Amino acid sequence: MRKMLFFTVLAPLWVFSQNTISVHINNVQSNEGQIKVAIYDSDDSFLSFEQVYRGSNVKAQKGQVILRMEDIPSGEYALAVFHDENGNGKLDTNWLGIPKERVAFSHGKMKTFGPPKYKECAFKVTADHQISIDF
Repeated sequence: MRKMLFFTVLAPLWVFSQNTISVHINNVQSNEGQIKVAIYDSDDSFLSFEQVYRGSNVKAQKGQVILRMEDIPSGEYALAVFHDENGNGKLDTNWLGIPKERVAFSHGKMKTFGPPKYKECAFKVTADHQISIDF
């Protein structure tokens, strides 16, 4: 009877539990434009604009901004953040593909010859989660 109660009442709550990721973005340089955050859920999709698991943005504010991503299932994720300072909705790059706008990642850092890998940025979400990212 107890097993039946677990599987009919408690299991659905555990399987479908949703979490909130609070992203604290530090060292924002200006009030211009927006801060854009992309959540990725796999190595294959990481840093692909077409395969973002979930995205959101908030108006830029010099210093720190906080963005809340709600209804995130438990799992492994990586974040990419950029400051769309000119508000054109895209990450501006130079002719070599190097970002002209500030970018940052969860845990990983930009390398001399490119961005970090998914596994370097990944973190587990099993409950509400807070993460700080520095530009």
